Amino acid sequence: MPEYFKIGKIVSAFGLEGETILLHSLGKKTSLKGIEAIFMEDRKTSFLPYFVQSARIKSEKEIYLKLEDIASREEALKIVQKEVWMEEKDFKQFAARSAPIALLGYHLIHKGEDIGVIAEIIEQPHQVLCKILLEGKEVLIPLHEQTLQSVDNKNKKVFVDLPDGLLEIYKSS
Repeated sequence: MPEYFKIGKIVSAFGLEGETILLHSLGKKTSLKGIEAIFMEDRKTSFLPYFVQSARIKSEKEIYLKLEDIASREEALKIVQKEVWMEEKDFKQFAARSAPIALLGYHLIHKGEDIGVIAEIIEQPHQVLCKILLEGKEVLIPLHEQTLQSVDNKNKKVFVDLPDGLLEIYKSS
């Protein structure tokens, strides 16, 4: 089964022919040239493919996206606010290596211990949050100059030094 990475969401319908605007966090301008399909979550861990008819750059973080079988503004409005996912092979092709989203799938290492795999990246103005699963619970780990020690791209590891007690908050609740 392929692995999927969340890259953004549909933020708006555009025009009358079913075109949409995708707000992405791939870290570079892209028109998604050559991509066959994007995916939207039908239910937890179940993804439906949407085949890309055309795509073109709107801005650094936005793409005009025309999907097959969405031919009117009304149909496009039905998918507004839906999160968009990509298969791992496509994600690796389109994500900038320097973008925070490129850390998806990396292991978070704190004091030599693997505390989990980065499942989601949430970009905020002054920091990046990594979502991991710790003992079955979603945990948000801040990445900023005080916590981030280094990134090992070869071995897909992010080394962090977290504040005392941060992980215990999640473990005890």
